[in-house]
Amino acid sequence: MLNFDDHSCTIDAMISKILMEDKQYDISKLITAYEFAKKCHEGQTRSSGEPYIQHPVAVAYALLELGMDTDTLCAAFLHDVVEDTAVTLDDVRKRFGQDVALLVDGVTKLEKIPTFSKEQQVAENVMKILLAMSQDIRVMIIKLCDRLHNMRTLQYRPPHKQKRTALETMNIYAPIAHRLGITPVQEELEDLAFYYLDHYAYAEIEQMLNTKKEEREAFIATIKERISTRFKAEDFITPPQIEGRVKSVYGIYKKLYMGGKNFEEIYDKYAVRVIVTTVAECYNVLGLIHDMFHPIPNRFKDYIANPKQNMYQSLHTTVLGREKIPFEVQIRTWEMHANAEYGIAAHWKYKEGIQGRDRMEQRLAWIRQVIETQQNSDDPEELVNTIKNDIAPDEIVVMTPKGDSVSLPTGATVIDFAYHIHTEIGHRTVGAKINEKLVPLSTVLHTGNICEIVTSKDEGKGPNRNWLEIVKTNEARSKIRSWFKRERRDENIVTGKSMLESECRRNRIPLSAEQCYELLADDIRQRNHCTTFEDLCAAIGYGGITLAKLMPHIRELYQKHYGKQPPAPEENPDTLLAEQMNRSIHHDGIVLDEIESCAVKFAQCCSPMPGDDVVGFITRGHGLSVHTKTCKNYTSAVKRGLPDELQRWVEVKWSGKHQPKDRQAAIEVLATSRVGIVYDICGVLHDARVPIIHSASRTLKNGNTVFEATITVSTAEQLQSLLMKLRHVRDVISADRAIYG
Repeated sequence: MLNFDDHSCTIDAMISKILMEDKQYDISKLITAYEFAKKCHEGQTRSSGEPYIQHPVAVAYALLELGMDTDTLCAAFLHDVVEDTAVTLDDVRKRFGQDVALLVDGVTKLEKIPTFSKEQQVAENVMKILLAMSQDIRVMIIKLCDRLHNMRTLQYRPPHKQKRTALETMNIYAPIAHRLGITPVQEELEDLAFYYLDHYAYAEIEQMLNTKKEEREAFIATIKERISTRFKAEDFITPPQIEGRVKSVYGIYKKLYMGGKNFEEIYDKYAVRVIVTTVAECYNVLGLIHDMFHPIPNRFKDYIANPKQNMYQSLHTTVLGREKIPFEVQIRTWEMHANAEYGIAAHWKYKEGIQGRDRMEQRLAWIRQVIETQQNSDDPEELVNTIKNDIAPDEIVVMTPKGDSVSLPTGATVIDFAYHIHTEIGHRTVGAKINEKLVPLSTVLHTGNICEIVTSKDEGKGPNRNWLEIVKTNEARSKIRSWFKRERRDENIVTGKSMLESECRRNRIPLSAEQCYELLADDIRQRNHCTTFEDLCAAIGYGGITLAKLMPHIRELYQKHYGKQPPAPEENPDTLLAEQMNRSIHHDGIVLDEIESCAVKFAQCCSPMPGDDVVGFITRGHGLSVHTKTCKNYTSAVKRGLPDELQRWVEVKWSGKHQPKDRQAAIEVLATSRVGIVYDICGVLHDARVPIIHSASRTLKNGNTVFEATITVSTAEQLQSLLMKLRHVRDVISADRAIYG
């Protein structure tokens, strides 16, 4: 753990520490960098009132404790001079060399970024750091220590800035520290951020820990003594080191409030760590521990054979002693311990080769993945979501049929697994097996699952739009969006234009989609690479640009350009539509824009239900036919893009009143064959009091059963609720609405 008093972080203390530890540093260069930074920051103070130079010195001291090299420490002294003083990067380069200048540039914030929000500015700066760290990881290590000291002195900032900085730390910097394996920095960042985000919960957990502090310390001391006594009778290369530790405050919070446990159910809040010389000794110690104490079932994890994504290795087992108090035992080698404490920084701290170049490349592969994911997105804020969700500490380990382990965030689904293996496997996924049993694609994976992906032989097979609502990882979501961006451009343009104009009506902004683009043109070109109106509509259509983030900016530009503020958005789109469209008429639950007299029918090819996204088609002599927007008749027309045909597709909506009742819908249930499966499915329909118009079942070649039925329901919500109940029937693999269009 990096513990030090900020007031002891002086250049003299640093030099003394270097001389005492006999480190190979260029002391003259360090002193020169310190004196240059001190002169540059002359007269500047921090929010606490202390001289500004105290901050870069504290950052450099933290980096020294991590064992970083001379250039990294020099860059720490100088990391704010370009941003906050008149010094330029050229000045830094001439005085301290190219390496130091590149490090300083990497941690210097971008200036005057054209953004819609503070969040986008944060995302742009993080992206700049990620690009720099992909070339030199020391950039991020400096930034983490910079953020660590800022968090330690956050009490001097205004409350609203404390919250914003703490949230940014929790969502971005703590996960990155975890992925780099620098555990002490990660845990302290999390605890400090948690303190400012939920001070009362922090205080409550701290009180729980302090209440039993003496009891806890005595318990750990007793356990350590018992283990040490037992080890004296064993033959070790060198005597094992035995340590005690207590789980971090935020770590306990996650178990209490996010895991739904009480304090006594947290088995790893007390832990003993045993450090030995070899891997063989690790497993020998495990046997001794299980002989001394009673192991709790399903509480053993072998991170030596299956390292975490950040290359963390250790054996974890939870046991009970005579006191009946559960505690965790962590067993690792000295090399594993250095890796766990210092992560990627161990490459510099232990220059004898404890971390080789190949292993560092393996550690940094995720950075390239994050950058690639961001390049497939038109939304800079997607980067923050990727870091928060995809590289968060909580993870699972899933096995492939060949025995390879794949680490994914907790909550990841079969589809996330498929895209993690390979993009094309994800696109062509049609089914999956967990432990050799067919499962729905929405199935959430768990540690220990053996997952096999079933793919289509059709090379043109692509993902389903509904997958965007299923997947957990931003990696998968980005690849799905990228496919629709590339393969469904025409459809996206039509959909995006319709969505933008609909949202303008809801926001009472009397502009067409084209006029909105004219307002946004300069910003859109710079921010989202939309050089044409069609680019904007396509980006909205496939989800690269979200209207929830775009509309506030359109309202702002509208007021600036036209000199008046549009009325507040109408919460009920149907009410607003009726107010704005003087000739909008209600027909059988459907709102038709500017079509006064028209017979309405609901297409049998897709059987639209109230609640579905729908579109109307003007037939020749038979009125208007209503289809779902996922109907193949509509999507094929969009893909063909014939102007005369597209003009016959018109915008329609469900009315808030007079919605049609008792509409027919087709469903299809796939299940593992067994006696009584059809009876159980029909039982669910019967219990829900759903009339069955027609039903049939058949057995597939692979032995599974397909049950098809036409039923009567009132709304899409009722149908979805029924399908959810069917999916919970034993041996049911999937239950979906059947669309035949």
